[in-house]
Amino acid sequence: MKIKGIKRYKFAFTYNKVSFDVFFFTDETPFKLMFGVKALSFYFELNVNNGFVIDTNIGDKYTQLRKILGLQYNPNNPFKTFYFFSEFDKKIPKHANVNNKPEPSDIAYYKKDIEESEKIYFLSWRDNEKCGKQVSPENLYKTRLLLGYDAYLICKRKNISSCWTHDKSLAQSFYLPD
Repeated sequence: MKIKGIKRYKFAFTYNKVSFDVFFFTDETPFKLMFGVKALSFYFELNVNNGFVIDTNIGDKYTQLRKILGLQYNPNNPFKTFYFFSEFDKKIPKHANVNNKPEPSDIAYYKKDIEESEKIYFLSWRDNEKCGKQVSPENLYKTRLLLGYDAYLICKRKNISSCWTHDKSLAQSFYLPD
């Protein structure tokens, strides 16, 4: 990823016949790893620390993950997330494909805590200096989550807002603002 200049990557992972969207973000500190199942509106995130070390404890998402995987509780042989992540570790792509960069809408599907959450397609940039406004903290948050830390820093520094639409046909390719 580093050699190819990829800071955000998306790939699929299947465990126990359940398909996950996996996102890996290297533009965050620490790095972030996100697992999601669209059909079930389920996702969780983990920090990826130095040495690509993760904490396999997913907290309150454990029971939901176990149910999604179709695993019944068995006190004599409980499901451990270590099993899930050990299998995941074996399936991590060895080479990055530049075509596997996630679209903002891919990420937005799982992030419902953003302003105008129905507007998930990038539309344009608005220079707030020209219209005498200030970029909102909510817009900066959405920009960081969906477009990345570099976009967030530029928008914060230059008072620029990311603009979004709910209409996929109006979506524009993402580019960093000037």
